[in-house]
Amino acid sequence: MTLIPNEAKKIEVAGATVDFFELVKDGVSTYYFDTSKCGPPDPMVNAMSGLRLIKNNNNVLVMINHKAPGGLFGKLESDIAYSIEEVEGGLVKVTFTSVDAGVDSDLTQTACH
Repeated sequence: MTLIPNEAKKIEVAGATVDFFELVKDGVSTYYFDTSKCGPPDPMVNAMSGLRLIKNNNNVLVMINHKAPGGLFGKLESDIAYSIEEVEGGLVKVTFTSVDAGVDSDLTQTACH
């Protein structure tokens, strides 16, 4: 079972410890990564790496994880919006977008506390 579209292409992302994939549609890139089988701090580390891809643009980041990353959400300012969807297998799909909110989340903070 994969929640990443088959047509998405694998890409290299600085600082990532899992594979990232990109699907471009109508000029917007959607980046995907799956940390559902990873323990801390990998979900946080990879989310921060992926969020740099969507900072101040219209692209989208999709994280597949074993649970909603509450520690990550606490580190984000209002410039990063997210929605959570429960998906098959007891996993969650978190979709992140960048928002022009006049603040900047510090995407260098990868510690889980």
